[in-house]
Amino acid sequence: MRTIDKLIDPKIKLAAVLVKRAPTLTLDFDARRKSRLAATLDNGEEVALVLPRGTVLRDGDVLVAQDGALVRVVAAPEGVLMVTAHDRLTLTRAAYHLGNRHTPVEVAADYLKLEYDPVLADMLKRIGAMVEQVTLPFQPETGAYGGGHKHGHDETFAEDYALAQQVYGEHHGHEHSHDHGHSHDHGHAGHGHAHDHGHEHAHDHSDCDASCGHDHAHDHSKHAHR
Repeated sequence: MRTIDKLIDPKIKLAAVLVKRAPTLTLDFDARRKSRLAATLDNGEEVALVLPRGTVLRDGDVLVAQDGALVRVVAAPEGVLMVTAHDRLTLTRAAYHLGNRHTPVEVAADYLKLEYDPVLADMLKRIGAMVEQVTLPFQPETGAYGGGHKHGHDETFAEDYALAQQVYGEHHGHEHSHDHGHSHDHGHAGHGHAHDHGHEHAHDHSDCDASCGHDHAHDHSKHAHR
């Protein structure tokens, strides 16, 4: 049994004839989001799919087996709900409510597509959307951090959570990191601070003259440094 362990970056342009000749692997969405899978190519060959965790395959993706052979991914038709509306506001509201439920959704300019769910179908109808059960390939939006949608019980959820924490830290962690390592003893009279400085002051008082009311020569020898 051959092992398929590499996904070619879609940005890399392969010769069309090579892609066309490659055997195909037809998978539904649930199978395309599994990084470990025993599968059968459309030509009948059994293969083992061993990809990096979190990989979500899309229609047209090209895989590489350990022997260098190419395999083209095909999104299998499956039972889905096709959601349309008479106006954009209703379709936008439908997308909003589906987003609140963290369900995978394929988004287009004039429709939404999601896995069949009678409860969600009823909800969508109640807000004025039109819902039809059809059999079509399903390619939902991927997650905000680069991978596909994952539920809390998926084995790769921890990876998404860790990445989310990292992104949050990069955006917010620096806001409280300006600790200069100094403390002020406020038990003083006038300007008699007892400074415990972990850094040097570089004061530029070029805009201040004698009218500032105090001398900024700042001779630190007068401070009680600890």
